Amino acid sequence: MDTAGVIDVVREAMWVAVLVAGPLLVVALGVGLFIGVIQAATSVNEATLSFIPKLLAIAFTAVLFGGWQIGTLLDFTRNIFERIPALFQL
Repeated sequence: MDTAGVIDVVREAMWVAVLVAGPLLVVALGVGLFIGVIQAATSVNEATLSFIPKLLAIAFTAVLFGGWQIGTLLDFTRNIFERIPALFQL
């Protein structure tokens, strides 16, 4: 595999990581921001207050997007394993 092939694999791996982690991170950010605004408005400065809503929102998001995330990871893994024979060709 030449340098361009390695760069292509790394680029694809980074894109898959963004796709898989994106929904969970966006939901965690949104819930955290919402809870933060509520805490600022009510002057309740408890750091652990946002933990349970974030946990529930991430669990719900994982249930919704989990199948798609696993499918994306499986497709990427299959693609990597299909490229292995090309490594040993002269």
